[in-house]
Amino acid sequence: MKKVLLLLADGFEIYEASVFIDVIGWNQVEGDKSTRLFTCGLRKEIKSSFNQRFIVDYLVSDIDVSEFDALAVPGGFEVYGFYKDAYDEQFLDIIRDFKAQGKFIASVCVGALPLGKSGILKGKKATTYNNPIRRAALQEFGVEVINQPIVTSDDVVTSWNPSTDIDVALHLLEKLTTKSNADKVRRLMGF
Repeated sequence: MKKVLLLLADGFEIYEASVFIDVIGWNQVEGDKSTRLFTCGLRKEIKSSFNQRFIVDYLVSDIDVSEFDALAVPGGFEVYGFYKDAYDEQFLDIIRDFKAQGKFIASVCVGALPLGKSGILKGKKATTYNNPIRRAALQEFGVEVINQPIVTSDDVVTSWNPSTDIDVALHLLEKLTTKSNADKVRRLMGF
């Protein structure tokens, strides 16, 4: 069984997290049944953007990265506290550990910013939310910001806004399984 860790910061955007949950879930039911997704955060209860509450499976402090095969990081809204959690050293250490162990990392929108702050994108190509302020922030972390919807560099995928979510999640599934399996799940989901 391939295990995906969905790393959630307060203020995470529900839609950006839900595509990972749905794609991995669809694979459990309709695909090759080889993947499972787990959530984690700095606290057991995490609030999303727009203040919905979620209970995560694990605390960041309880994670053994060697037990997981991939990491997914959705973006979120600053006004809901996203960067407070996303820039916390414990949060960044999880990202660093996944990279150090050579595991696939997928992010959506400003989910690329904690990746940048962690240092794993320094000197690499990446993208983030197509807003000048967010692009400048990513560039300040030593990242070559590319103006395209999805950028992959050394098994790290970044994307620029929620419109890219499904493609990033399906790319993650393809990396964990096969292209034909990911294509099957894409078709069954109607994309």
